Amino acid sequence: MIHFDKNCPDVLFCDNRECDGEAIWKGGSHGKPSVRHLDVHPDRIVDFTSMPFPDESFWLVVFDPPHLKHCGENAWIGKKYGILKGAWREMLRDGFRECWRVLRPGGTLIFKWSEVQIPVGEIWNAIGRRPIFGTRCGKSAKTIWATFWKPANEEQMNDKQSGATE
Repeated sequence: MIHFDKNCPDVLFCDNRECDGEAIWKGGSHGKPSVRHLDVHPDRIVDFTSMPFPDESFWLVVFDPPHLKHCGENAWIGKKYGILKGAWREMLRDGFRECWRVLRPGGTLIFKWSEVQIPVGEIWNAIGRRPIFGTRCGKSAKTIWATFWKPANEEQMNDKQSGATE
């Protein structure tokens, strides 16, 4: 949902699913039905908690995990963004660690989160790190774009990252 140029040769788009033109019927304005299409065509189908890439493969990683704990099985927002199931804290922690593992020293990790159901402070606690900067956006400022930088000397950052809370 965040790629402006899905055909950029310098980008590897990964997702855990592929959807082709799935139409979702929903009541539109004035009782007329509307159609929404969901087209997800990743370059690779990947589980973000166990990625098939060597350590330190990428200079830039964008991590946009599912952010909903509760959502109807047929709800449009759940189909579009995915749903966290089970031990979501551990899943997000493991996913962040995988993103960090494949990130090169000196690289940047961009993390997108929506606080619709889970406050971002809980996410920082789950992953054990805080971003160096970011911003809030959206109608109610519930979407967070956060930036993490992986220093050449990981111990420098670990000293500063202990006790992550918001």
